[in-house]
Amino acid sequence: MTPKPTESKSMRRVMVRYTVKPERVEEHEALIRAVFHELAEKAPEGIRYGAFKQPDGVGFVHVAFISAEKNPLDAIAAFKAFTARIRERCDDPPATVDLSEIGSFGF
Repeated sequence: MTPKPTESKSMRRVMVRYTVKPERVEEHEALIRAVFHELAEKAPEGIRYGAFKQPDGVGFVHVAFISAEKNPLDAIAAFKAFTARIRERCDDPPATVDLSEIGSFGF
């Protein structure tokens, strides 16, 4: 599905990468699952979001496409809990990168 031209210009695309301390991975994944559980319950509009673990078992990547005026994650209690102490769980802290679309399929 190709986004409407107005959606493409106003959509924010973000990638966040970081590394979690090995002894905190299980706790970290539980917090991520709680975010997706709450997202499934509330089903906010204006966001596409995914969290992924890298093959090393400690590297994580999150990708969010936000077309809403306000980031819907800000209204998710589990997301607030996830971000509250993330730096304590990380060896390498989160680094956020805004992405510029060159092309996409299925987004």
